[in-house]
Amino acid sequence: MNGSNGSAAEVTIGTHNGSFHCDESLACSLLKLLPQYANARVVRTRDPTVLDTCTLVVDVGGEFNRENHRYDHHQKTFSDTLNSLDSKKKWVTKLSSAGLVYCFFGREVIATVLGVKPDNKLVEKVFDKVYENFIEEIDAIDNGISTHDGEPRYSISTNLSSRVAHLAPTWQDPNPDFDSAFVKAMDLTRTEFLDRVNYYGKVWWGARDIVNSALQARFGVHPSGRVLDFSNGGVPWKEHLFELEKEEGLKEDILYAIFTDQNGMWRIQCVPVRARSFENRLSLPSKWRGVRDAELEAVSGIKGATFVHAGGFIGGANTREGVMLMVEESLKQVA
Repeated sequence: MNGSNGSAAEVTIGTHNGSFHCDESLACSLLKLLPQYANARVVRTRDPTVLDTCTLVVDVGGEFNRENHRYDHHQKTFSDTLNSLDSKKKWVTKLSSAGLVYCFFGREVIATVLGVKPDNKLVEKVFDKVYENFIEEIDAIDNGISTHDGEPRYSISTNLSSRVAHLAPTWQDPNPDFDSAFVKAMDLTRTEFLDRVNYYGKVWWGARDIVNSALQARFGVHPSGRVLDFSNGGVPWKEHLFELEKEEGLKEDILYAIFTDQNGMWRIQCVPVRARSFENRLSLPSKWRGVRDAELEAVSGIKGATFVHAGGFIGGANTREGVMLMVEESLKQVA
């Protein structure tokens, strides 16, 4: 049966029974976000005769076959990544069933969620961001791929994969109901996925023009051209800035952004060396770090300076003039 042509009453999604992982629950919830699969019945079984009757099969069956909608990744011969299935993509993490479903249905799902046409350029941008910042983690965890080499400094146990695992019945449950728990897992993964798509499709993407405008106006903020001004409040600017710097072919890095917070205080924030890095291109002066109010005014010589974080990545002042003086002093570190 062809899943794209079958009626809602005919559509079934097969996956394995018993305990479950994040990837198969997300794979099922992704498929059910599409109109043609919205009313699909999820059949949890390992019986091959039952799986043969299903429109789609995820995470079970020992077969990856796009034409027949079979999306298992457990077979020894499976080694596909987003890059191997789409050479234009850079990611080389081995796919889970969630990654497989996302690879082939993700764009259609995103277009449906955001209410745009599949060929809208926004779809591809969001597809990449959601894979990099959501799906890849699930692929890696399910396939036992660590984020680092050697002993970790600390463990992370609150990720989505861990929270899905906690939904399953425990060995102490006298009447374990894995099917009901799987429904809860689908609800959780669907909610998290929708949050990411809506963030990247609306909040994050909506900031791109603002960041580009700030980049074009940078020499009006400071003659060095290394400071961006977001006077109307903070926007998610960092990732857009890195992309726009490459597109513009900038020879000198942007070092700082200034903006107002929700209380009207002016802030200066350092540009990190890369997205989500704790290392800055140029941190605020070391003698300011961890100092506040009158003590900071005395140390910096800047009236109205209110704080600098101990990490040296952000500081504040009561006025724009004050924060621009912080910029001036900080840029002297370049000389």
